[in-house]
Amino acid sequence: MIELAEQVIRRIATDVVRHAPEGWTEAVLNFTAGVGVCLRSGGYTVAGEPWQPFRRYDFYPELWSLAEAIRASRGWEHAGMEVRWRPTGEFDLVEFPDAVTNAHGYGAGFQVVLDHDYRLPQPGFGQEPGTGGPAGDPDLAVARFRAYMERRASILGQPEQLPPPASATALDEAERRLGRPLPADLRALYLIADGDGIGYENLNLFGNNLWLSLEGLVECQDEWREPVWFGWDLEWDAVVFDANPADTVRRCGGHPGWLPFASGQDGNFLAVDTAPACKGRPGQVIQMGRDYDHSPEYVADSVTSLLGHYLELLEEGAYEVQDGNIRMREPDRGFDRGIAVGEIPAEIPPTLQDITINTLSSAVDLTPLTAAPNLRRLQLHNGGTTDLAPVRALPVETLHVTLDGTDLTPLVDHHHLAALNLGTTVVTDLAPLRTVPNLRCLDLSRAAATDLAVLADLPGLRYLVLTAQQWSVLLDEGNAPPNLAAARLAGADVSFDDALAWSARLGRGSGDAFRLSSTFGPSGS
Repeated sequence: MIELAEQVIRRIATDVVRHAPEGWTEAVLNFTAGVGVCLRSGGYTVAGEPWQPFRRYDFYPELWSLAEAIRASRGWEHAGMEVRWRPTGEFDLVEFPDAVTNAHGYGAGFQVVLDHDYRLPQPGFGQEPGTGGPAGDPDLAVARFRAYMERRASILGQPEQLPPPASATALDEAERRLGRPLPADLRALYLIADGDGIGYENLNLFGNNLWLSLEGLVECQDEWREPVWFGWDLEWDAVVFDANPADTVRRCGGHPGWLPFASGQDGNFLAVDTAPACKGRPGQVIQMGRDYDHSPEYVADSVTSLLGHYLELLEEGAYEVQDGNIRMREPDRGFDRGIAVGEIPAEIPPTLQDITINTLSSAVDLTPLTAAPNLRRLQLHNGGTTDLAPVRALPVETLHVTLDGTDLTPLVDHHHLAALNLGTTVVTDLAPLRTVPNLRCLDLSRAAATDLAVLADLPGLRYLVLTAQQWSVLLDEGNAPPNLAAARLAGADVSFDDALAWSARLGRGSGDAFRLSSTFGPSGS
């Protein structure tokens, strides 16, 4: 394996040196290898200039193959690799199990996953279920569908061909595989046609989305029955926002009760929701998928109502005919969850759930935000606040804030707060965090604290970000939180070897690491 590694690194060095900027002192590539994992970052250190990222990754496939070969030979499920090249013709390679990887965002540094199976809970799975009955009507849905197809034929000057219907037996088998029945109105439509596609041609009958075949529906539901996990970098402070109207759709990125029946062919779907939130109705239509993983949308109370909406659009002339196909012009629903501003706006919409305040001047008064009773995420950048009291009564789940001479007392017993990124201008007592029952993620890398021992009393904490000095104090005193699933060592100047030593103290020893130091020649040959 050592001989193979030397051959690969020397070949790649040619490309690295060829594209290096003038005055470079080191080139570094980090990435993670493993089942379902492919993350990378890299670039050049240049004397007296900002770090410059790689502009080309032509060598990446070969290096990836090497990393996978090392991982497989050691029997590792996941592994992190770092390669450092220097103009002197020297290089160092380290590959280490359990995915010690470069972190991104505030604080940079390195991250280690301690429990690869753990996922942060999403609030939708704990919401109260809806108790109302379905709004759909199978007979009315069939009548509206036939009227819809007749109106389309009138516009196009000829009827559109549909595939044969699905059989009752096929529907029963699909429902068995789904683990739940289809809404009666959607089931009735499948007894007319098994989707709207013949071969590679689709009519896109549902709001410019193609109507999936029954088999396509089952396959999509299997793929989207759980929220997509994007890794700790993106998920630790993520929020799933409420739909409009509120409490109609569960606040999660995927759910077994969401049955995608129409596809935009872009990773987004219309789905029937068979497990609505408390104010929703079973069989309601929602928007879900790639662009809705942290924000599912309510569309209609049923497929029946949705078909009525499409008939209205045709009657109003809200469509275009392009290449023999009808394309609907949907009105803008006009619901905006988030606002990024330099200061808090004079008028705050009551629907506001997400606000980022960017300021470079005086401390920010958060009092006006009490007019946003549904605020879920508050991020205050480039400035601080002297009073957290307004946050006490708000359902804020993610808070990014710098305290300017104040304390954490307003967060006592805050039942909503799940992720806190805390900066301080003076030493701050962390004791109030003991009373925050749902705190799962915490970044203290910008904070000065009197007693990190408080962290040992947070059994619910699953993700922690500290500086090297803070981690050293915490681990020296044996006060690490007992149930961490992932952790970050913050600091732009932290080396990979620093990260390996740190991860070893967290129980991920580096004794099994694959290491290679050698030369590639001054010209990279």
